[in-house]
Amino acid sequence: MERLNSSSVMTALVLALPAVVLLYLAVGPSLISPLQLFAVSDSGDFERNQVIMTSIRLPRAIMALIVGASLAVSGAVMQGLFRNPLADPSLIGVSSGASAGASFMIVFGASLIEGNQILGLSVVGVGAVIGAVLAVFLVYRLATNRYGTSVVTMLLSGVAISAVASALNNLFTYFADSAMLRRISVWEMGNLEGASWERVALMGVVASVLLWRLPRYRQALNAFLLGESEARYLGVDVEWVKKELILVVALAVGVSVVVVGNIAFVGLVVPHILRGFIGPDHRALLPASALAGALLLLFADMAARVLIAPAELPAGILTALVGAPVFFYLLIRSRALNNPERL
Repeated sequence: MERLNSSSVMTALVLALPAVVLLYLAVGPSLISPLQLFAVSDSGDFERNQVIMTSIRLPRAIMALIVGASLAVSGAVMQGLFRNPLADPSLIGVSSGASAGASFMIVFGASLIEGNQILGLSVVGVGAVIGAVLAVFLVYRLATNRYGTSVVTMLLSGVAISAVASALNNLFTYFADSAMLRRISVWEMGNLEGASWERVALMGVVASVLLWRLPRYRQALNAFLLGESEARYLGVDVEWVKKELILVVALAVGVSVVVVGNIAFVGLVVPHILRGFIGPDHRALLPASALAGALLLLFADMAARVLIAPAELPAGILTALVGAPVFFYLLIRSRALNNPERL
């Protein structure tokens, strides 16, 4: 794949983002021209458009921006940490743990679902938080000993914990009735329909942590590409960096899964493709991944709202439909490049 100038890619992404946001705000079951939003009017249509914009589309657009950026940046970090361009943020078990926790609350906490909320999260969301935290804690404990944290062991532990969480998820769905099964299915497909200003604020706090902590580790991630021993020789505190990166990624992915469900392939496909275009330098890769991830989820959710309007598709279905073929293509291409005689 031909390499592009990182500055040109960043400029294109920055220019595309506001245009896509305006298009997202205008498109839906009812089209709203951007000019209508700024026109002064006392008509009922103007008031209706203002309500649609401020209560539904604007928080949903901001949620798509934040979640898409968080998942893509988390994917870039995990690929750098594992030194594998096909690594995914869900490798540490956080997504599976959150799904199992949510399913448990849907099946066994059904009487509480209509009750209290915390920061805009129902008890289902609280169950997802608990499941995600437990999964990440177990993965980290299994991968850590007195000599430090092994990335390979963490990968294997993540696969094992994800398998256990999936088994528990299947067990909970076995006891679920029809209404519970539909609620579990819709939640696991991933959608932004329930976006609210409270959830945007919660996700915004997490995104702020990402923006605050991850940029200072760009050089460390570049050093990790050479190997852990080489990174130590370059002065990187390997154990501390791994611990903090895993914690921040787990926080970002866990809260994303809690507020919008499972959004597949954003964290895998976006940074992988960008690596092919601008290279593995995390100084450019991290911000480019944030912008591209936000754009991808905006497009996916916009399509989800209009393809079968007035009904909606879960955005997670569309990201999977797009991401899975791209993933297979990348696997085939990588295999061909490693075996030139197959070309």
